[in-house]
Amino acid sequence: MSQPLRAVLGEDQAIVREGIVAILLRAGIDVAAAVDNAADLVRAAREHRPEVVITDIRMPPGLADDGLRAAQEIRATQPETAVIVLSQFLDASYALDLVGDDPSGVGYLLKEKVASPRVLTDAVERVVARGSALDPDVISALLGRKRPEDPLAALTPKEREVLALMAEGHSNTGISARLFVSVAAVERHVTGIFLKLGLSQTASGQHRRVMAVLRYLGQ
Repeated sequence: MSQPLRAVLGEDQAIVREGIVAILLRAGIDVAAAVDNAADLVRAAREHRPEVVITDIRMPPGLADDGLRAAQEIRATQPETAVIVLSQFLDASYALDLVGDDPSGVGYLLKEKVASPRVLTDAVERVVARGSALDPDVISALLGRKRPEDPLAALTPKEREVLALMAEGHSNTGISARLFVSVAAVERHVTGIFLKLGLSQTASGQHRRVMAVLRYLGQ
């Protein structure tokens, strides 16, 4: 029998922390530690070597972006550990800072979404499998940025939908299921998107594809 996934949680609000622990336990995920500050989060991750770390951005001691910086440190020192950051605020720059040069094993969710247990557990499954799970509202914010000359304007409505799902970290098969179209149709849309945005056709791997899109959106 396979061992359950192990998680370490960082959240300074006790009620929220207990709620997330309950969601994880109900999903069969073992919570090795649940701490309320960034320093203890790094220590707990180092001690328990969990498959996933879940953390709020704003935590003691600074109550600024301490949780985000702890997540970045964990990613740098424990690349085998997936990381999901929870944010109370819609700030796309936080997501881009977390992703850095590698979107694999990374999740960024708005905290309000975690009220739906499946959102969190789905994100855990995706990042532990070395995929990415970026909040749709964050991607929408990046897509909606104003640019003097915006190549996104050349995309069809369906291509914009596909682009958003690509940036969230969905595979062609996943996009197909969400949009109720064939995988072949998704592949055609992806090809059209890359051509119109001038993105490298060599970005065929899932991680490279997400990274190419995020780099474009973050410009």
